[in-house]
Amino acid sequence: MHPSPPHSAQGCVFYRFTGYPKFSKHFCCLSTFDKAKMSANSGLPPYYENHGYQPENFYFVRQPVNTNMYPQYPPTYYPPSVPHYVPRVPTPQSAPPVVQPKPPSAKLCTSNLKKTLCIIFSIAILLIGAVIAAVLIWYFVTNSCLGSSIQCGSSGTCVSPSQWCDGVADCSNGEDENRCVRLYGPNFILEVYSSVSKSWHPVCYDDWNDDHGKIACKDMGYNENSYYYSQRIAERVSTNFMKLNTSAGNIDLYKKLYKSASCVSGAVVSLRCVKCGLSSKNVSPSGRIVGGSASALKEWPWQISLQVQGSHVCGGSIITPEWIVTAAHCVEGQLSSPYYWTVYAGILTQSETRYRSGYKVTKIISHPNYNSDSKDNDIALMKLQTPLRFTDTVGPVCLPNPGMLFQSNQECWISGWGAVQQGGETSDVLNAVMVPLIDHNTCNSATVYNGLVLPTMICAGYLKGGKDSCQGDSGGPLVTEKNSVWWLVGDTSWGSGCASLRKPGVYGNMTVFTDWIYRNMQANR
Repeated sequence: MHPSPPHSAQGCVFYRFTGYPKFSKHFCCLSTFDKAKMSANSGLPPYYENHGYQPENFYFVRQPVNTNMYPQYPPTYYPPSVPHYVPRVPTPQSAPPVVQPKPPSAKLCTSNLKKTLCIIFSIAILLIGAVIAAVLIWYFVTNSCLGSSIQCGSSGTCVSPSQWCDGVADCSNGEDENRCVRLYGPNFILEVYSSVSKSWHPVCYDDWNDDHGKIACKDMGYNENSYYYSQRIAERVSTNFMKLNTSAGNIDLYKKLYKSASCVSGAVVSLRCVKCGLSSKNVSPSGRIVGGSASALKEWPWQISLQVQGSHVCGGSIITPEWIVTAAHCVEGQLSSPYYWTVYAGILTQSETRYRSGYKVTKIISHPNYNSDSKDNDIALMKLQTPLRFTDTVGPVCLPNPGMLFQSNQECWISGWGAVQQGGETSDVLNAVMVPLIDHNTCNSATVYNGLVLPTMICAGYLKGGKDSCQGDSGGPLVTEKNSVWWLVGDTSWGSGCASLRKPGVYGNMTVFTDWIYRNMQANR
């Protein structure tokens, strides 16, 4: 499930999006025949260049560890940006010229040519020194907060950790006071950071109301219009709470909260900022993406299709009326411009997009540490120009909260319009399949991905193959159900082939990115 398969011409692979005669994705590489031959010789499954889902030369860019445990791979690959020098060997001469010895009085830089060379060399040394100095100055200016200090943001002001969430705005834009709230665990327990104890504490339900809940949600980047509810929930085992001071008057919410060892109601706040994770899916492990099994309406309401001029390119997941989560490799290069993209929600077939109007994108934010070679930090956010209208067929999936752990063999689901077989065309219908999570060590073993799966990634699928995401599924959701709520576990990132033996799908690990998502939503409201 990826873009339509590429065609080869003179050793290059071309992607062309209809309607953009001057805009094509070009990937120069081996011909299909040569790749198949290399695959056969190396023992690797065939690779298909799929707009980043399975990066070309992936095995060669990142050198494997413990190389004696790897299968035989092709010779070392030298990327164009890395010069590969060949030592120059002098050839013998039939009559070597006689070199006259220099007179003892000859000194370096005495001739005009040598003087010129010395001047050029000196200037080059000065320029190199100036560049190094400029880089060092830039580093210390842009990283002015050394030690334990924290930078406010655009203002560049540095404050100590004890000044964060202390009720006083030390940053000019108040960044130190609007990242003080989070939701914890599968029950959405509201927690607030205490600058006194330098730790997170649940909020006591005493005197809490929806107005306070809306403020907390806004500080996480949610729109007040999407607010769901604040409810009381039985107190967890806790000795400290954040409690409202009802006599504090009309002041900032966090200035009203203080650390307390008691909670009269014996309950804490469960906060839902958006009505997320609702699905009519009857959880049963039937059907598969590779091989095809159509989904039904209301099963995956968060699934969206990302298109460029009428062509499906990637998938994505709705998390709020304004925000979409997808993979960073989907929006690389020229595709990083919001102009190219159209978002379709609430559809089951690609045919429906011919008579439906999609949503335009106003902003794309890729993870700043995304690595296009290793697919490390493969996540991006899209903000829509106009908010989605939630219905029973269009709705968000829940972001995993801190404190949530997904174990190996946890049943998850993937969905998308990608290819129904390896190397095939994208599907017209939305397909889905259940895939269990795979232990990180197993996925990184020598016989699977041999160290290529980084901490920002998570594996799901079957070592025996047969069920997997494929070309066109990139950026789409990997979800699981817990406490009658559907959670976004990952976004489809990369894999070797589709449903191949001992080559499961690899996904962005959403638990690593939740804080990054909230920060960017809050900063770009």
